Amino acid sequence: MSQLEAPPRSVCLLRLSALGDVTHVLPLVRTLRRAWPELALAWVIGKGEFKLLEGLDGVDFVVYDKKTGLGGMRALRQELRANAGRFDALLQMQVAARANLLSAFIPAARRIGYDRSRSKDLHGLFVNERIPDRPGIHVLDAIGSFCEPLGLRQTEVAWDLPVPEDAHAWARAQWPDRDSDGLRTLLISPCSSHALRNWRSERYAAVADHAAGRGWRVVLCGGRSELERRTADAILAAMRHPALDLVGKDTLKQLPALLARADLVMTPDSGPMHIANAMGAKVLGLHAASNPARSGPYSDRRYCVDRYDDAARKYLGKPAAELRWGTKIEHEGVMDLATVEDGIAAFERRCADLGH
Repeated sequence: MSQLEAPPRSVCLLRLSALGDVTHVLPLVRTLRRAWPELALAWVIGKGEFKLLEGLDGVDFVVYDKKTGLGGMRALRQELRANAGRFDALLQMQVAARANLLSAFIPAARRIGYDRSRSKDLHGLFVNERIPDRPGIHVLDAIGSFCEPLGLRQTEVAWDLPVPEDAHAWARAQWPDRDSDGLRTLLISPCSSHALRNWRSERYAAVADHAAGRGWRVVLCGGRSELERRTADAILAAMRHPALDLVGKDTLKQLPALLARADLVMTPDSGPMHIANAMGAKVLGLHAASNPARSGPYSDRRYCVDRYDDAARKYLGKPAAELRWGTKIEHEGVMDLATVEDGIAAFERRCADLGH
C-alpha cells in the first residue's frame, strides 16, 4: 500500500443494507474522518438503515428506496451530480445485483470494489480497483480494508452509533437499574431476517428459564413483523417464569440503547447481534448456519454457540476448514445442531466472568 500524493476531496460509500452490515461500515467512516476531517463524505444507503444511522456526524446520506427501481437510480444520479458533482472515489461495498447496478449511476473517477473471491453478480464489471484479497477475516475487517486503496489502514475500530439521549431515556424506563433491584438482564432478540438462522422458540424458553432461575431478568425484544410477534408469543408460552415483552415497542433509534442495557444479548446471526456489539454489549450468538469467525459479534465471541463445523460436516460433507470462506449453511433444521445445553453453557460462561 502506498500513500497517495494527495488525499481525496470527496468519497461516496455505497452500502444499502442490512442493519448489521451497515454497523460494520461505521469504523471505516471513523477511519476516513480521523485521517481527513475536511473530506466530503456521502453514503448511499437503504431506507431502514438510514433510520438507524440518521444523525451520524460528518456524513451526507443519500437514501435509495429499492422499490423505486431504475427510476430511483436515475433520480439518485441527478441528485448526486447536482450536489456533489463527480466523486474522487466510490467505495462499492455491496456485491448484490441491485447494488452493482446502482453503482453505475454514481459518478466517480475511482470505483473500488471487493476482491475477486468475494465478488458475485458481475461485480467486477462495475469497479476498476479492488481491495486486497484476505480470506479468513471478519466482514468488518473486509469492509475496513476499503480505505487501503486510498492510502490508509484501519488500525482502530470505533462505532459511536448516533443514539439520541431520549432513546437512552426510553430504554432506562423499561426496567430498573441493577443498583435498584440487583437483577442482571438477559435480553433475547430471537429473530434474524434469514429464517433458517433462527432457533426454536422452546429452546429460547429453556435458556430463559435457566437464566430466570439463576436470578436474572429476562426481556424479549424485536420488530413488528408477524414472525417476530409469533416467535415471542411462543417463547412466552413455553416459559415457566415471567419475562418482560418489548417486542414491537421500540424504534430503530431506541433499539441500540435497549441492547446496551443488557448484561447479555441472546440472538442468532442478525442485525441486533451487530448493533449490540457496536454498543458494547456482550452477545450470546447462536451459530450453525453461519461462521461466527466471519460474521459473529466482532469484539467478543466468548459467549457464542458455534456449531458451524458440525453443520458443514452434516450438510456439506466436509469440515468447515475446507469450505470457501463465507459459505452459508442455511439448510432446514441446521440450527437444531445448537442445543439447549449449548445455550446454557454459553450463558454460564458469562455468569462466571461476571462472578455470578
